[in-house]
Amino acid sequence: MDKTLILASQSPQRLRLLKDYGFSIEVRIPQIDETPQPEESARVLVERLALTKLRDVVDLEETGLAADTVVEFDGEILGKPGSQKKAITMLKDLSGQTHNVVGGIALRHMGQDISGTITTEVTFRDLTNEEIMDYVEVGESLDKAGGYAIQGRGADLISRVEGCHENVIGLSMSAVFELMKFLKVRE
Repeated sequence: MDKTLILASQSPQRLRLLKDYGFSIEVRIPQIDETPQPEESARVLVERLALTKLRDVVDLEETGLAADTVVEFDGEILGKPGSQKKAITMLKDLSGQTHNVVGGIALRHMGQDISGTITTEVTFRDLTNEEIMDYVEVGESLDKAGGYAIQGRGADLISRVEGCHENVIGLSMSAVFELMKFLKVRE
C-alpha cells in the first residue's frame, strides 16, 4: 500500500501497532455517540461503532481503518471506567475470572466497507485489594476497556491469554491484514 492509511481513532495503542507494522498513518478523531443500544451484544456493539467511526471521518475514495474494543464479562459489557471507583469495581469483578475482549474492526477502500469482530479470552489471576488499589493508582486503567492495559502494568494482572494478544491491546493486526486482503488493499 503506497498511500497513507487513515486511522479513525485517537488510540495511541492502535497508532503504535500500525506504525510498528510499517503503515504511514493519518489520524482523524471521530465524534460519535458510543452508547450501547438496548439489548445490543458486545460483538454487534463493537462492529457498529467501528463502522460508525470509519464513516464519520473517512471519505469514500480514501482508505481508512477504525476499531472499537470492549470487555465482556458475565453477560455485561465493560467499557472504559472513567473513574477510579468504577475501575476498582471492574478489577475486583475480573479478579480470578475469565472474560472476553471483543474487538470490532472496519476498513474502507475504493468505496467499499468491510467489518468484523474478533474475540480473545483473558483470565486474571486472583488479585488482592492492595494490588488492585496499587494498579488503579498508576492511572492507566481509567481510559481502557475493562479498566486495564495489557501493554502496560496491567500485564501483571493476567494469568492467561487465549487468542490474539494484539486484540487485547486494541487492534488485531492479523484481522486487519485479512480485511485488507479481502478488499485488495495490499497485493
